[in-house]
Amino acid sequence: MFVPAPEIFKAYDIRGIVDKTLTAEAVRAIGHALGSEAVARGQQAIAVGRDGRLSGPELAGALADGIRAAGVDVVDVGCVPTPLTYFAAYELGTNSCVSVTGSHNPPDYNGLKMVLGGQTLFGELIQALRQRIIDGDLVTAAVPGKLTHANVVPAYVEKIVGDVKLSRPMKVVIDCGNGVAGAVAPELFKRLGCELVELFCEVDGNFPNHHPDPSKPENLADVIRALRETDAEIGLAFDGDGDRLGVVTKDGEIIFPDRQLMLFAEDVLSRVPGGEIIYDVKCTRNLAGWIRDRGGKPTMWNTGHALVKAKLKETGAPLAGEMSGHVFFKERWYGFDDGLYTGARLLEIVSRQPDANPVLKGLPNATSTPELNIKMNEGEPFALVDKLKAEAKFEGAESILTIDGVRVEYADGFGLARPSNTTPVVVLRFEADNQAAIERIQADFRRAIEGVWPGVKLPF
Repeated sequence: MFVPAPEIFKAYDIRGIVDKTLTAEAVRAIGHALGSEAVARGQQAIAVGRDGRLSGPELAGALADGIRAAGVDVVDVGCVPTPLTYFAAYELGTNSCVSVTGSHNPPDYNGLKMVLGGQTLFGELIQALRQRIIDGDLVTAAVPGKLTHANVVPAYVEKIVGDVKLSRPMKVVIDCGNGVAGAVAPELFKRLGCELVELFCEVDGNFPNHHPDPSKPENLADVIRALRETDAEIGLAFDGDGDRLGVVTKDGEIIFPDRQLMLFAEDVLSRVPGGEIIYDVKCTRNLAGWIRDRGGKPTMWNTGHALVKAKLKETGAPLAGEMSGHVFFKERWYGFDDGLYTGARLLEIVSRQPDANPVLKGLPNATSTPELNIKMNEGEPFALVDKLKAEAKFEGAESILTIDGVRVEYADGFGLARPSNTTPVVVLRFEADNQAAIERIQADFRRAIEGVWPGVKLPF
């Protein structure tokens, strides 16, 4: 049996370069392991969807072949955003699904996001698939599983339109970045009562206009320009597979996801008094107080969509969010990350006012840096952060949190260093009451990092 390259088995998903580390043969083998694991868990069918990447049809076909070899049925839901693949697991009753997606990676990448029996696979569960292949621990059925096709887009749109109600018509810029959100977003937002300025809604796996990653400010330039040149009042942007959202105000201010989460928390807590709101270690320190002031329970947690989903399930929290743009509504929705549904919920809230912009711009803000990366060799980011935890001293720190990397809290700000689980970098983020405080905290981190890893090249 062909054994796929170890480096494609990431912390939250499987991801690699098409025809190099991620081949049809590799995906077929992974499908066979996944189908075998499904049999072990008593799962009989898996919904398979794919994003708009050029390699999607071949890889989705190979995946389906592998799953079916284990005697497990496959329902092909076609070219749809990742959240619609998750939705299909509920709508079709399979309880299991795989999205063939490269997320926000460059066009030559692709990958798999996997759910079995309602559990998102991550960490050791992903490594166990490779081990199954190595051990030959694979079920080969006398009769392959059936392959059927289903279109879940109408049911998805109807479900949201039946749940989310705008208080007034709105004119909105939507930028799908030629990602797969373009296959659904225009129809959805028109059905919600929006007039649209559509940017790059044609699904094109070459991503000819800009990279579909709304967490990077440069990818929102087209939205900002469209807001300036039209009478639209707000801009929404989606990532390559539609599970993350970017938000821009009329005057071009980017409302980062941790501030969006304040708006969502206030709304959800009005219906779920005392609810727990989960957010990751990269989020603003303004969140905890905001949530408490509205009667909620703030919980800081690890970064990573699969880890946040697991925590959401464990706690029964009605809402969770990440700085990267993944937002998870359990209240009124299913608890998976869904950029389209998140955009709909945002419009529902801001449409209650005559102008969306004062609502968004009135959210507490702080001086902060974007995500900064220390580029290193494979394995080094974890080693550097482990040394920081063990050896570093941070002057004037009020507390040091180590649930995911090192987050150092000061009276007037915080600094964060954590190893990325997807690429060999240390992720850094700084926030403070003013620029002088940020520079002081960065200087403190510079001393600490250079102290444990001499010669490291820092991005600040």
